[in-house]
Amino acid sequence: MTLTVDTSRLIGVVRSSTYLAMRSVQGGRDVYSIRVPLHDLIDVMPIPDPEYVDEDNRRVNVRHAKEFGLYLKNPQWVAPALLARDAGGCTYNPLDGSDGMVGYLTIPWTNSGMSLILTIDGQHRILGIYLEIKRIAAEILTIDRALAKKGLKEDRVAKLTTEKEQLNAELERLRTESIGVDIYHEPDGVAARQMFVDVADNARGISAAVRSRFDSSKVANRTLDQVVKHALFRGRVDMEQDRMTRTNINLIGAKHVADITRAVMFGISGRTSKAKESAFEDHEVVNRVLDFLDCISEAFPDLAAVADGTLTPQELRDKSLLGSVGILRVLAAVYRILTEKGADSQAVTDFFRSLNSHMAAPVAETSVWRQDPKTSGSFEVGAYAPVMRQQNLTYIVDAITSWYKK
Repeated sequence: MTLTVDTSRLIGVVRSSTYLAMRSVQGGRDVYSIRVPLHDLIDVMPIPDPEYVDEDNRRVNVRHAKEFGLYLKNPQWVAPALLARDAGGCTYNPLDGSDGMVGYLTIPWTNSGMSLILTIDGQHRILGIYLEIKRIAAEILTIDRALAKKGLKEDRVAKLTTEKEQLNAELERLRTESIGVDIYHEPDGVAARQMFVDVADNARGISAAVRSRFDSSKVANRTLDQVVKHALFRGRVDMEQDRMTRTNINLIGAKHVADITRAVMFGISGRTSKAKESAFEDHEVVNRVLDFLDCISEAFPDLAAVADGTLTPQELRDKSLLGSVGILRVLAAVYRILTEKGADSQAVTDFFRSLNSHMAAPVAETSVWRQDPKTSGSFEVGAYAPVMRQQNLTYIVDAITSWYKK
């Protein structure tokens, strides 16, 4: 008997992935742009190790990575392309007739021993995707073990089965949705390290003010456009800057408006959860914050003067503590506490009116803020604002709330 073996069919395990790529040139280097399914990313990109600091990158923050992984649950997630450097492990075969600009890029898997891929930008996204895949896989395994147990009630089996189907759907979405990867061919290690520095130096982060305007995942941000229409804020909110200097023509920044909203709804720390946020409709939040702004505009003549345009924000900051963001946040938190304990808006307004004579700035040694042990450490003599540490603001809120009881 004669056997004929077609050796072309004996390919073994293929430890690489091939993608359709567009080739371009940047900084004299060839750059290959591809789209990689999220689930496949962990095969072709190195997984950052939180315990090990890559000499060509910064230490990865696990919390930040997990947050990105959880963010992927958002069906409308968006993320920029990852930047990577290939020292020579990838192979590129251009398509005929493409002038070398379109072709097949083969990338060795990171566990193949042939990969020379390093991450320039995006290691938190990579780790977040990896951790999210591990989380889903671990939960599916836990459910399978539970289903394998004998004597389960039908309703329990149905619940577990539904949960497994949802997890499988999440996993399938990670297989079908992709992220961009730009791979720079750079064999020189010194030049590659400079690439990382250049990317970091030229990146411009998003300010908290801009985030407050565009991040609709938080109720304080979603309601911003409605809150800033109040007479006190209208035309006096800085939409770009996070810090309010004494010469700023605006009364407050967009970030601070969101901070005040959180203080009215959730207290001086502003900390909350998705469950607490979901308990309120946006219009409820807007109404409560506008009620608070009405309250302080009626209680404090200087704020009323700002609202009607007879006093500028700069003039307010030069004469009153009410020109500081910290005091406005404190009043918002006090308003929340008192109204939740049953005080109506008019009662709180009357109480705030009694504080008006103590709002003079700069702070004098004889000021009530310096005389009360609860607040003395939170107001420095000659200051135009309280100490802005969270602990100090909490002390002030507690003190003012206790004054209402007296």
